[in-house]
Amino acid sequence: MHTKFRVGDKVSWNSEAGRVSGSIIKIHTKDFDYKGYTHHATEADPQYEIKSDKTDHIAAHKGAALTKI
Repeated sequence: MHTKFRVGDKVSWNSEAGRVSGSIIKIHTKDFDYKGYTHHATEADPQYEIKSDKTDHIAAHKGAALTKI
């Protein structure tokens, strides 16, 4: 089972630029469109919107890609 995160949690993830950290700003439990793509999410396997600490970029990831810091 994957870790469940909450809005406000600090997390990190791998990106093309290396390890990035940020704060969770939204949790999706249903499929949603983001940056031209449909991201799949369910209650059991949600996706998280995370705002980068350094660039204010918003990313969307499943919990398996995130590490709580």
